Amino acid sequence: MALANTSTLSSKSLCSDMHSLSHQPHHQPAALSLVTNKTHRRPRPISAVHAAEPAKAPATAVAAKPAAPAAGKWAVDSWKGKKALQLPEYPDAKELESVLQTIESFPPIVFAGEARSLEEKIGDAAMGNAFLLQGGDCAESFKEFSGNNIRDTFRVLLQMGVVLMFGGQMPVIKVGRMAGQFAKPRSDPFEEKNGVKLPSYKGDNINGDAFDEKSRIPDPHRMIRAYCQASATLNLLRAFATGGYAAMQRVTQWNLDFAEHSEQGDRYQELAHRVDEALGFMAAAGLTVEHPIMTSTEFWTSHECLLLPYEQSLTRLDSTSGLFYDCSAHMLWVGERTRQLDGAHVEFLRGIANPLGIKVSNKMDPSELVKLVEILNPHNKPGRITVICRMGAENMRVKLPHLIRAVRRAGQIVTWVCDPMHGNTIKAPCGLKTRAFDAILAEVRAFFDVHEQEGSHPGGVHLEMTGQNVTECIGGSRTVTFDDLSSRYHTHCDPRLNASQALELSFIIAERLRKRRMGTQRLLSLSV
Repeated sequence: MALANTSTLSSKSLCSDMHSLSHQPHHQPAALSLVTNKTHRRPRPISAVHAAEPAKAPATAVAAKPAAPAAGKWAVDSWKGKKALQLPEYPDAKELESVLQTIESFPPIVFAGEARSLEEKIGDAAMGNAFLLQGGDCAESFKEFSGNNIRDTFRVLLQMGVVLMFGGQMPVIKVGRMAGQFAKPRSDPFEEKNGVKLPSYKGDNINGDAFDEKSRIPDPHRMIRAYCQASATLNLLRAFATGGYAAMQRVTQWNLDFAEHSEQGDRYQELAHRVDEALGFMAAAGLTVEHPIMTSTEFWTSHECLLLPYEQSLTRLDSTSGLFYDCSAHMLWVGERTRQLDGAHVEFLRGIANPLGIKVSNKMDPSELVKLVEILNPHNKPGRITVICRMGAENMRVKLPHLIRAVRRAGQIVTWVCDPMHGNTIKAPCGLKTRAFDAILAEVRAFFDVHEQEGSHPGGVHLEMTGQNVTECIGGSRTVTFDDLSSRYHTHCDPRLNASQALELSFIIAERLRKRRMGTQRLLSLSV
């Protein structure tokens, strides 16, 4: 189970540790350093009492490839011997080391058994037997941290999951960009305003977004605050997922107030009533609706593996499997800017057993993708690798077929997922970054068209979205225009779909899944 049957973590005591640490005397700045120490510290093992049983073999038998030649001995700190991009330069190495040791002493945020369960389910998506819905904030923020915001994003993901499950008639794997998605890679290490040049904002767990010199200095104590916030977020998500809020009987009550009387809200209510009627039929027929699958949901967390010192500090040796897991999240992904074959991020990720994502743009060479998958998944395990494509509709139609064919020729098993957000960012006349709903939709359609053409499986979508009623992406049925952007533009990083736009997109994807399902059924009936 993902967020079920797992004890919650108390963030109150952890945050008091953060408070006491923040009052330690600060050392004077020393030479810039990323290396915390030269010696390898043995990770703290995860007690077997917290670990779930190993995942069952996938339902579809697939011959595993032989292991690739060893790429050198791996250790939790072997990444330090590689070139590391996008990492901050902390002014005080001793202060950084003290913070990292503190985080090492903290409990894991997630458990190894949960990550294994997610890997198994993503393996089903690779075979076309499930669909991955991954969504949440571009970057989580300390300022916007509240129970209401967490609840609203979770609620939209629940709604989208119901819509997709109803259309596709298959399980929907719900994974949040939540409880750890703080750090952001930047294309430029510096930012300039009115002739003043400062280091770029890299995420709340690294530095502040205020445009002043003090805020932009990397502060290691922010990692402790990020840990506390991630733990508290996951506590609340666990409660929502297993405490009755996510019960299927509440399907008609998940609508957000501001979306209730919109076109998408009306469509959702119509679908919810159909689900409600089906539940009534089941109850009348004597089929219980009290089964855990009807009263709770599985929900996992994910984020980009960027801040390697933090990720190393939360890596634990699982006593059940003997494998290392990064216990900061169930799933991690390597970004477009840090996926170098000989880079530090790939080196770290190849040694942890979590399911992994690879962000891929139109710049990815097919042979390079094959090599990268081989490094990260030498045993060709289904569910281990998710390829997240982010390249715009036109490039999707041109580039994706070559990637699919190269992976297929190599006999590799991956789950293909569409990220229609990052390839469609534009600058509005007012200067704000935005994304057009039509462009997002066009990329999703291109993704499905290519997989239909190639005979492969569209395994899921990866979205930057929020449950808040923001105006950050233009378009959608409740048309947001360029003029509307400034009214509720709350993101401090990239523009997100609001709840109505996200729900609208899920209805369109669900219809595509329904057509795909009907086409498959038609082919099966003809073959009988």
